[in-house]
Amino acid sequence: MEIVPYRHAEGLVIRVNTARIDAAVAIEFKEAVRQAASGPGNPVILDLSQVSFLDSSGLGAVVAVMKLLAPERALHLAGLTPSVAKVFRLTRMDTIFTIHDHAPGGTANPLKAAG
Repeated sequence: MEIVPYRHAEGLVIRVNTARIDAAVAIEFKEAVRQAASGPGNPVILDLSQVSFLDSSGLGAVVAVMKLLAPERALHLAGLTPSVAKVFRLTRMDTIFTIHDHAPGGTANPLKAAG
């Protein structure tokens, strides 16, 4: 599990550099995002553009991160691939999260890679 957090004017962006968020990595994912989100930046924008598969455990992990951050910090999602977007749509979680087409900024100022 590799994540790359970076600061942007719009918040703390956490890019997830893994193809799958499933039962095998859900706990590791939650812990990595929790550690990365300990820095400043509101909201936290989770860049899922590299994630092509998300199962119910992965969805549960994303929801757990949202609950961990709330109410002080909002969790936004960005760059959902079609299959991941479909999971959010079918479960109606797309009505719970703010979802952006793309994550703001880029990798010009990565803070550190967690893995």
